[in-house]
Amino acid sequence: MSTLITAGKTLQLDKHGFLQNLDDWSPEIASVLASQEGITLSAAHWEIIELLRNFYAEFQLSPATRPLIKYATVKLGPEKGNSLHLNLLFKGTPAKLAAKLAGLPKPTNCL
Repeated sequence: MSTLITAGKTLQLDKHGFLQNLDDWSPEIASVLASQEGITLSAAHWEIIELLRNFYAEFQLSPATRPLIKYATVKLGPEKGNSLHLNLLFKGTPAKLAAKLAGLPKPTNCL
């Protein structure tokens, strides 16, 4: 387990860098986590982060890539609900990285 120290707070992270306590999340924490990944969050990133947080609130789990794509297609349309769009925003493993930045647990079937 590791920690993230920001704004005078020490937050617990799991071995993959995900927040241990979902209540520790804030947009500022998301920005810090994103900068550690070499990402500057744009409006398009925030749209997916908000979408993921809504998914979690509705289903109490972090989606893997396919369910994320399907949910994004329903909520945002096919131009944003596709793997190309998500991979451009969250390189490599979009469901896993987006969940981390959204302060959610690691999707269960992501390596």
